[in-house]
Amino acid sequence: MNFTRWSARFPGTQRRAAARGTDPGAAPASRGEGSVPAARGEYGQQPAPGADDDPSAPPGAPGGPPAPGGPPAPGARSTPPALEDFSVREILGHLPGLVALTYGPDHRIAYVNEAYAAAFGHRAPGSAVTDGCPELADLGLLPLMDQVLRSGKPRTVKSRRTKSGGSYTVSCLPVDVPAHHGQPGRPGGGILVHAADVTDHAEAAERLRASERRHRETAVTLQRSLLPQELEQPDDLRVAATYQPGGADAAVGGDWYDVITLGAGRTALVIGDVMGRGVRAAAVMGQLRTAVRAYARLDLPPHEVLQLLDGLAAEIDASQIATCVYAVHDPNEGRLVYASAGHLPILVRDEDGSVRRADDPTGPPLGTGGWLHTSGTIALPPGSTAVLYTDGLVERRGEDIDEGVAALERALSGATGTPQVVCDRLLRSLGVTAEHDDDVAVLVLQHPSRTGSDAELFHNAALDLLGGVEAAPRARAFASGVLSSWRFPVELRDLGVLATSELVANSLQHGTPPMRLRLRRTDRRLIIEVTDGDDHLPRRRRAETEDEAGRGISIIATIASSWGSRRTPGGGKAVWCEFALPG
Repeated sequence: MNFTRWSARFPGTQRRAAARGTDPGAAPASRGEGSVPAARGEYGQQPAPGADDDPSAPPGAPGGPPAPGGPPAPGARSTPPALEDFSVREILGHLPGLVALTYGPDHRIAYVNEAYAAAFGHRAPGSAVTDGCPELADLGLLPLMDQVLRSGKPRTVKSRRTKSGGSYTVSCLPVDVPAHHGQPGRPGGGILVHAADVTDHAEAAERLRASERRHRETAVTLQRSLLPQELEQPDDLRVAATYQPGGADAAVGGDWYDVITLGAGRTALVIGDVMGRGVRAAAVMGQLRTAVRAYARLDLPPHEVLQLLDGLAAEIDASQIATCVYAVHDPNEGRLVYASAGHLPILVRDEDGSVRRADDPTGPPLGTGGWLHTSGTIALPPGSTAVLYTDGLVERRGEDIDEGVAALERALSGATGTPQVVCDRLLRSLGVTAEHDDDVAVLVLQHPSRTGSDAELFHNAALDLLGGVEAAPRARAFASGVLSSWRFPVELRDLGVLATSELVANSLQHGTPPMRLRLRRTDRRLIIEVTDGDDHLPRRRRAETEDEAGRGISIIATIASSWGSRRTPGGGKAVWCEFALPG
């Protein structure tokens, strides 16, 4: 079918044909002349001169070029306007941004647009900005304008606030001053000041920052309230701790520490870190710290405490991972027994300045499950200092954490003084400031080396009990002699002998050899402890009137300040009681 004769009836064909000046029904003259040349002409391309064109014809005549000033030939392109055809003053006047144009070294006003006048009022041309535009001084732009004028480079300042409360982002661009009225032109002799009103954006950002500050203050308050407000001070150790939250740009984490007196002169020390930020991490930390104190009262070995914490951490929040070190100091043994759940190693500084690092065992973090923790030991002789810490003290971006631990060892080797002084020196040596990007917790304990009158306040005495009917009289005689030599008052000496008799009698009746009696005096208390080979722990019970036994522990609980029992590593048990010294 020949579509050519029908194409004139298609919608729009007549309009396109009229634009081309051709008959829509006319057929092409020959093969190759069809719709393509017409399409080219439709899109504004000038057709090539043909046989019918007469270059010699007068302009405007048929076949000749178009007349000057007349309508453009069909399909010819119009000439785009030049940049000079636009009115710069009109454009600047309608800009929503504030525009001011100054000239000269004293920045005299040449022009302000309508938006500038609406914001700050009209400004008289020719006046200096120091007098005529006080708002520029409020924005702190005068030094910036001097710098732009000298350097010839544009400068931008963001969110500057005026006295009226508005906030603006301002750009200062150097411009050339043209020659006028016989004055020569001055390249870079003026400044175009463009200010964008960002008051709404600045207020929204300030509200967001205020909200973040409130959330952070809430988290910090919660974190500090969950930490011990005052550390317990054991008789045989000097202890200090420091907690420093991260800088304003860092959310509060879940670092914590604690010191727990276990009785019989023993002390538990714990430090941990909940992986996470904000109130949630602080809340999980508080639950773990409370659980540690509860488990510590059971006087369990360190690895058993961590085993219990591991299950509890998974129940609290399976997505929260925590690391922890739990250590116990016994003054009779002069060492720390510890267990670690993914935490950094304990460091011990000896009296000569050498630093030792606690070795394994170290298990996975709390909450992972499926791991049997074990305990390790590290010596803590008199004159030594131990440091427990979280990763915020030694971890730096771009550095291996072992390098941070090595730096801490070097800092500890030269850190002397009281535990609090050592804490402060370690923070300074490791570069921890108020803007540090992570929480930091440090716990420092010292086992002081006592001499002179101070050493006279600390004594130890022990007696091995072989069993038999003569064990109790020998224990009473030994206790009476030791307590008399320690110059205790008669009343306290009698109570000590009575407590010794009851503890030894309980061990003889319910325990197994070997048995041992230990008396210990500190500057604040008298400690009496009996150990044996049976691991069955005694408990206090109510004895009936007709009962011949069962009153020993009740008597101990009545006359002593405190009492307790625990299983010993060798498979036996220790039962102890304490008496507070007068004064």
